This record gives sequence, C-alpha cells and structure tokens, in this order.
Amino acid sequence: MLGLLFNYFTMKSQLLFSEKDQEAIVNAIKEAELNTSGEIRVHIEAHCKEKNVLDRAANVFAELGMHQTDLRNGVLFYLATADRKFAIIGDAGINKRVPTNFWECIKNTMANKFKEGLFTEGLTEGLLLAGEQLKKHFPRATDDVNELSDEISFGDSKE
Repeated sequence: MLGLLFNYFTMKSQLLFSEKDQEAIVNAIKEAELNTSGEIRVHIEAHCKEKNVLDRAANVFAELGMHQTDLRNGVLFYLATADRKFAIIGDAGINKRVPTNFWECIKNTMANKFKEGLFTEGLTEGLLLAGEQLKKHFPRATDDVNELSDEISFGDSKE
C-alpha cells in the first residue's frame, strides 16, 4: 500500500506542494519580481523527460514562451521532483550580462534546503535570491509590465 501511495505522489508532483506551499512560491515570485524587470517562472513535474536536466529546462522554457519577453530576461526554475533534479536557466538577455557562475550560489542554497526535505523553503529562498541578484543587472523600471504568469506550471498531466 505504501508503495502505491509513493508512486501516486511521485507521478503528481503538484500534490507534493500544498495549496499553502504553492501560495508561498507564487508570493516569492511576485516579491522577487518587485526587485527586477526579469520575469520568473517555476515549472514542476515528477520526471525529467530528457537525459540532461538543462535540456529539459530549455524545452520547458520554450514551451512556456519565456523567450518572448521584451528584454529576453526570463528565468525558469525547473524541478523534476521524483528524479531529484532541478535547474535554473535564464534567457539570452540575462546570459549576455551575468557571469558564467551566476546561478551557482542560488542553486547551492536551494540544494541544501532540498537535502533537508525543505522543498518549498528552498524554492522560495532561491526565488528571492534571484530577484536580488537580477536587480543588479535588470532593475525594475517604474513602468515595468509583468509579461509572464507568476503561477506555477505543472508538467504531470501527460505522465
């Protein structure tokens, strides 16, 4: 019985995050975007459908139309919960301005929380750090427009 329950939860990653958790994540996205014109999204699914997590994150980035922001400053936080993989990728506009290891501190902070089983905390902390870091390169303008949804997207519907 426990095995069936585990399989159910790994297939539906949305169930790993309560409504309260999801609300905290969306609030962290909104708060992070108060610091930057960067557009941040979170995509969560149980299994990474590519061998390389960065390839899967890039595909999701494209599927979500994140490359269509005016400044090409979209950021995707991608999590494959059952596979225990995650990635953070930025669009071309960000990659032109930031150092190569720009995301490493954020990824390490998140990984430490994830190792403790604190997925919501790790994700929200990472999102807020991203907003702070992006502020240096993409400060929020007074006339900033939210170009992408702040809602979490889930990729389990086809699994």
